[in-house]
Amino acid sequence: MQLNNNLKLKNCLSVAAVASTVALMSSPVQAEQWRGWNIHPPSYPNGQALESFAKEVADKTDGRVEPKVYHNAVLGDQPDAIEQVRSGALDFANFNMGPMGPIVPATNVLSLPFIFKSPEDMYRIMDGEIGDRFADALAEKNLIALSWFGSGARSLYNTDHPVKTPDDVEGLKVRVMNNDLYVQMIDEMGGNATPMAYSEVYQSLKTGVIDGAENNYPSYESSGHYEVAKYYSLTEHLILPECLCVAKASWEELNDENQKAVREAAEDAAKQQRQLWEESVQESRQKVLDASVKINEVDDKSAFQAKMQPIYDAFIQEHPDLESLVTDIQAAQQ
Repeated sequence: MQLNNNLKLKNCLSVAAVASTVALMSSPVQAEQWRGWNIHPPSYPNGQALESFAKEVADKTDGRVEPKVYHNAVLGDQPDAIEQVRSGALDFANFNMGPMGPIVPATNVLSLPFIFKSPEDMYRIMDGEIGDRFADALAEKNLIALSWFGSGARSLYNTDHPVKTPDDVEGLKVRVMNNDLYVQMIDEMGGNATPMAYSEVYQSLKTGVIDGAENNYPSYESSGHYEVAKYYSLTEHLILPECLCVAKASWEELNDENQKAVREAAEDAAKQQRQLWEESVQESRQKVLDASVKINEVDDKSAFQAKMQPIYDAFIQEHPDLESLVTDIQAAQQ
């Protein structure tokens, strides 16, 4: 009797174990929900590329990682978002390298005026060994750079006359981003650099508080600045890369297979963003031309570049450890 009872108990336990195993095998894998930051609207080239990144990651990981992009900086401005990604409070983001300097000093190299000769040169260099060195510097601050986006070439525009030589900047009040290198750039050309919130530029141009500003074609057009500053001169003094960065904490939680999938999705997103950006540049250029903007080609930038030498000298003196990055980028474009 006791033997029969023991057999029944063992059978029950075996059935329970099988049922438990079947239940575990049939239950869905718990998805890792990722939150991503984007300063632009979803229709912007960067927004579209990030949405494609999120979808591809979810597909390639069979839903084990499910990214969601929060657009229009609803989760904070860029400095806040950088800190959130570094701490792991956010999982990924698309960051411009301009405001990254205070966190990752090496990225200040990318803000040196005329460090890149063209967007094509920038892409080629950032996709190679030099880009890996910047990625290593970002990784030291808990930011894993998986691919590089573009943000076009920034040029000068103003209300009164075209800029053909540095002398044409003399005396102009020019809005720049809040970065000492950009202030020095305008000062070296004899202008008066005026750091100012982007939202204040249109009215300041209209009322004469400033004479000009600098930005890329899509920003110049979408902001309406072309309505009040009719001279756009192709100085192309700043060509700033952007990164698609993942929080180090989130990255390290992934196994090798999922890391590979996420990196591939980021590289695909970069290809898409670059293509969409170029299309956006051409569309914006045509719009401002149709609005009677006078676009001035600057065929010889050597006079502008010569004016920047004191900035380079002071930068290298202050950051001798970054000299090799500067010279290697320059050598790669000779």
